[in-house]
Amino acid sequence: MLVLVENHLAPRTGRTAAFFDLDKTVIAKSSTLAFSRSFYQGGLINRRAVLRTAYAQFVYLVGGADHDQMEGMRKYLSELCRGWNVQQVREIVAETLHDLIDPIIYDEAASLIEEHHLAGRDVVIVSASGAEVVEPIGEMLGADHVVATRMIAKDGAYTGEIEHYVYGPAKAEAIAGLAESEGYDLERSYAYSDSVTDIPMLAAVGHPYAVNPDRALRREAIAREWPVLTFSRPVRLHQRVPSLSMPPRPVLAAAAIGAAAATAGLLWYASRRRRPAMS
Repeated sequence: MLVLVENHLAPRTGRTAAFFDLDKTVIAKSSTLAFSRSFYQGGLINRRAVLRTAYAQFVYLVGGADHDQMEGMRKYLSELCRGWNVQQVREIVAETLHDLIDPIIYDEAASLIEEHHLAGRDVVIVSASGAEVVEPIGEMLGADHVVATRMIAKDGAYTGEIEHYVYGPAKAEAIAGLAESEGYDLERSYAYSDSVTDIPMLAAVGHPYAVNPDRALRREAIAREWPVLTFSRPVRLHQRVPSLSMPPRPVLAAAAIGAAAATAGLLWYASRRRRPAMS
């Protein structure tokens, strides 16, 4: 288990955050491609597209994807979704999210998210996948913010054009913008990714980690002396045993309220016992 300890002697100049890439860092597959069968069943794509996305998923999982492959995938997917009804996409994702994504969340990643929250850091998911997919996953994981690619829609349907592509250097720019608005101290913040294309994001923080890195990122991490982590245990969230003895934040809040109420009750009882009896 990775223990995240702040240096309490260091000057504290702002809040801190942990930035997580999504695909192959928090979950074991490509989030976008994971929904291809659901989109097929919803009538959005044909069988040929399902097979093509399945092959893309296989290539992505086995060897990762370099810049040219990612660009090719981006163009293919943006063209594929041209004309899709935005609301229908959101409904399909909502209906199938737990069946498709919950079983492929890395236990190690979920534990890290818990640890960062308990240390008082915000958790931010930063992904090149579409916001319609990433935002519900971020909510499932308890992320404080989600930064994801946004497609242009007109009259309730995708045009096939991209408004904001969160990829490569754009990820670093996005977290810099978020750090400015939220008051994050990036030098004391953390970042996690599996891909060499995310080097700008990793280099933007003081604590970068390569997770299940592709070969190019592994070489770069070794050269820069960045820690390398291996995540290998996908598990459903409700079946997990929390990594720390401390409960998650909502439970902590409830416990604090309960403790405060109990303390107040004891003080009230003690004051009643000390109070002289009225004649």
